[in-house]
Amino acid sequence: MKKRFLAVIPCIALSFLFVTPVFSEQSKAPISPEDYYITLAPLPEFKQTCVSIIANLKRHHYQELTLNDELSSRIFDNYIDSLDKGRAYFTAADIAAMQRYRYILDNALAQGNLQPAFDIFNLYQHRTVERFAFMANFLSSKVDTLDFTRDETLLRDREESPWFSDKKALDDLWRRRLKNELITRRLSETDTDKVEENLLKKYTNSLNRSRQMKSRDVHRIFINTFTELYDPHTQYLPPRASEDFNIHMSLSLEGIGALLQMDNEYTKVVSLVKAGPAEKSNLLKPGDRIIGVGQENEEIVDVVGWRLDDVVQLIRGPKGTVVRLRIIPADSADSAMSKVIPITRNTVKLEDQAASSKILDIPLADGGTHRIGVVTIPAFYADFNAHQAGAPDYKSTTRDVRRLLEKLKKENIDGLVIDLRDNGGGALTEAAALTGLFIDKGPTVLVRGRRNRVESYPDPEPGIIYDGPMAVLVNRMSASASEIFAGAIKDYRRGLIVGTQTFGKGTVQSLLNLNRDNGQLKLTIAKFYRVSGASTQHRGVHPDVAFPSEYNLEETGESSLPEALPWDTIRPIRYKPYHQASFTPIVTRIKELHDKRSDASAEFTFLKGYNAYVETLRQKDRIALNEKVRKEEKEANETFFLGLENDLRVAQGEKPYKDYEAMTAARKAENEEKNDSEDEEEDDDDTLLEECAYVVSDFARLLEK
Repeated sequence: MKKRFLAVIPCIALSFLFVTPVFSEQSKAPISPEDYYITLAPLPEFKQTCVSIIANLKRHHYQELTLNDELSSRIFDNYIDSLDKGRAYFTAADIAAMQRYRYILDNALAQGNLQPAFDIFNLYQHRTVERFAFMANFLSSKVDTLDFTRDETLLRDREESPWFSDKKALDDLWRRRLKNELITRRLSETDTDKVEENLLKKYTNSLNRSRQMKSRDVHRIFINTFTELYDPHTQYLPPRASEDFNIHMSLSLEGIGALLQMDNEYTKVVSLVKAGPAEKSNLLKPGDRIIGVGQENEEIVDVVGWRLDDVVQLIRGPKGTVVRLRIIPADSADSAMSKVIPITRNTVKLEDQAASSKILDIPLADGGTHRIGVVTIPAFYADFNAHQAGAPDYKSTTRDVRRLLEKLKKENIDGLVIDLRDNGGGALTEAAALTGLFIDKGPTVLVRGRRNRVESYPDPEPGIIYDGPMAVLVNRMSASASEIFAGAIKDYRRGLIVGTQTFGKGTVQSLLNLNRDNGQLKLTIAKFYRVSGASTQHRGVHPDVAFPSEYNLEETGESSLPEALPWDTIRPIRYKPYHQASFTPIVTRIKELHDKRSDASAEFTFLKGYNAYVETLRQKDRIALNEKVRKEEKEANETFFLGLENDLRVAQGEKPYKDYEAMTAARKAENEEKNDSEDEEEDDDDTLLEECAYVVSDFARLLEK
């Protein structure tokens, strides 16, 4: 168990030094922002693309929006937010001057006129260049004026703050941001002598990159600020992005197996491809922010503020090569907790995502044992081409699970766990077919499209393959098809749902080709509903027996995405639940037994304590800019996490670590050993899975009474 939880401890910098500025020589000539200004204009072909996108959204999207002044105002706000979410570039005067565009964007879009969008972006480009030049000039000539003993702070999130009144106020914000970056790097980087030099290089590179923006970049940004108002999964994919999407869907991309998105100026990990290089490494997690990318042993390049497709291109590379990522872990409340992780690029193969099984022996009070079968399903997959070609042995989730269940039944299991943790979904038909293995007959999921047309997906094959006690183990990254299956098992009362609230993605997307090779439009065309009539959208599926979450529920999942479609209900379809009379009191008793075990569990105590402490760190809305205070905060964090880990080790009969450095060194060695090992079997020490097996054992015992 320890191995699974050890990976979530944030890596806090090992060294701290007060560093004197390296730019003591005569100052260079200041950088002039005007040298980096560019003015972009829409290309003629954008008009047809724009008109085509609007027509397809109107014709096919699940949600009907009217292109009017109200929507124009929302587009304006979303566009400004996409450019300057942290309110660090525009001034209040800039925003006031741009108000003339607020109610004309609807008519401009309808006519394919993107000039207003380009006017706004050109001003934004000028403002970013001015900020980068300010930082570069400050680093070159004024860095020694910064007072690191002064008690001042930096607001973590300025999204809801007012726009600054003038350039002077912005200068003060960026001076504070520079202080924070310097302190952060001194706390987290080993080569502290090059902190200022590396920062100067970062802003010089940012200035150079600002001139590389093209009209197609502006086109994509603006169109997607419009499509995002329909829902977060509706997106315009220009030719290059469209090609990337198709490569991703075919799983032929040689990379790290991670879905990324922009989060303000950061590249954020949304999810990991199951059995992909990143997931196997156990070093990268959803919610982590990538701030630097390096090849093999080359210098790591700062990618804060980069375009997403440029970051992706940097991460990609030949199979077998190593990419080094500097990340800020999702569970870090301080950017000084950044760390560098190596991931070996590879191709995700279908066989790596195949279902697998094992048996856990759970001791009983009377000295006996319950044999609990575990079927782990990384994804809902199906080889559609082989199936359509009539191949008798084509691979699919349902066919593989059926075979595993038959094998487990021969092993005389007393109960079953279906492990769907981190399963991001896949084929809808497979979710329906898999449900059919555990119910005799009936509907499995409802799909509502435009104009309230509802289609039911029935169990494709009568009869039950496994009728014993079971539980479905889920977490926050269990999404889409996983939620369809879990929701059906819950509604039919066929088994227990154990773990945490699931992702909440209850929508169906389709990909449309635009005319004249102008890319593709990915848009939402339908919503999923459980047989009870409840949507899985936004809320996901809630567990019967709740476990502590390994993910922050507020920062991950559908509910964390702007403009996510709401949860709702439709008329339920007729279905026949199992265990109708006895189910509720059994669940109540099972929860009591689980609470008793978890209260006495060192592993659960560890996870609860970890989550509670990280949450207190997240509640801090300001960052201290006093270097001594930051060092003390860092040391306090190290002391807490060391103590938490040592309490766990002592409870498990292991020797405690001498200090924080020893703990992080052991963790690094463990990860390196795992990456070097050819044995890809999962760790047996999985407390959450083991506790879920105990829950199923309780379920089996109570059903017998």
